[in-house]
Amino acid sequence: MTSTRPLIRPFTGLRPRSEQASAVAAPPYDVLSSDEARQRAAGKPLSFLHISKAEIDLPPEVDHYAPEVYAKSAENLRKLIDSGVLFRDATPCYYAYRLVMGAHTQSGLIAAASVADYDSNRIRKHEFTRPDKEDDRVRQIEALNAQTGPVLLAHPDSEEAERLIAVATSGTPVADVTAEDGIRHTIWLIDDAAAINSIGAVIGAMPSLYIADGHHRSAAASRVAAARRGKGCPESTQSSEYFLAVIFPARQMRIMDYNRVVRDLNGHSVEDVLKSVGERYSVTPSASPVTPERTGVCGMYLAGHWYHLAIHPELVPTQDPVRRLDVSVLSEQILDPILGIADLRRDTRIDFVGGIRGLGELERRVNSGEMAIAFAMHPTQMAELMSVADAGEVMPPKSTWFEPKLADGLVSHVLD
Repeated sequence: MTSTRPLIRPFTGLRPRSEQASAVAAPPYDVLSSDEARQRAAGKPLSFLHISKAEIDLPPEVDHYAPEVYAKSAENLRKLIDSGVLFRDATPCYYAYRLVMGAHTQSGLIAAASVADYDSNRIRKHEFTRPDKEDDRVRQIEALNAQTGPVLLAHPDSEEAERLIAVATSGTPVADVTAEDGIRHTIWLIDDAAAINSIGAVIGAMPSLYIADGHHRSAAASRVAAARRGKGCPESTQSSEYFLAVIFPARQMRIMDYNRVVRDLNGHSVEDVLKSVGERYSVTPSASPVTPERTGVCGMYLAGHWYHLAIHPELVPTQDPVRRLDVSVLSEQILDPILGIADLRRDTRIDFVGGIRGLGELERRVNSGEMAIAFAMHPTQMAELMSVADAGEVMPPKSTWFEPKLADGLVSHVLD
């Protein structure tokens, strides 16, 4: 069913005052453990980690999903509002958001995205979600009456959308933060009526948007909207019918490699593994770590040596958008038949290493004896992700690692 609601709309954002944005901004809630968050927020009372991971303000033995955690999160948010650190814009706005990581820059839009279009798959998914993680986000949204973790979306190429954002970023920002990891986060307010209308029209005319990261957040927003509808709330007045999103052009987004390490060789010798892999891939020893230069190539680190692997082309099912992914080919040709790993979600013998950690992390984990073999992957491409989503299919686990990450706390969406 096609939604009669706009695909995106402006909203009255809850945000820090410019001079306090650096003290408030925090990494996304799901990239830090509770211990890491506790250390990161130490001595920083304004850090949004006190809201996104409120267990850090409770005794360590408290369950992270206990009711008191969500209550503490709401208490901490209220303190920042009451003290004037956070405030709401008076009228609905869009916000431009620029991320800079080294030489990489991407500029996009913070908006409220339609739950109805998520439900109808116009805002397209590519991952399964876990009920326990959905439940956590639902409780967080209900406790705060706000969405504080943005969903990362991609839009198809549009020169006009990029032009409108470029105009919006030519003025004075309302937040300009360089985080501890060196990533710069800059926010501009878009409150001009003509600009708001133009942006809404250009994005609203797009056939689809694509979830890059934030499947649990968007699923939770859908559940909250459905629950509030079920209580008789008129949909036309409910901000819960929209969720917090940051939308970037697909061509600007950066996916890093998501690499694999395996604990043992499934009873095989090193020689056996090399022989079996050689039946499926062209295997070339390498004197240095292998950074795969294209689709169809991966690196393998085994017994202290690197190998360049190139899949035999006839083994790639090119018509299937999921099975032709490099991560799928690796599973079908090596992980399952040779190493005995058929279920990437449940098998404890495999682990996944984000490319941000570098190939040295693969060497470290194998050389330490913790793992027996590692695979360096070519990054999944945005076009591949979009093809899977367009087909209504699901990516294999741990297929994409987006960098740079969005910050929490710079703009939140309150549910009136």
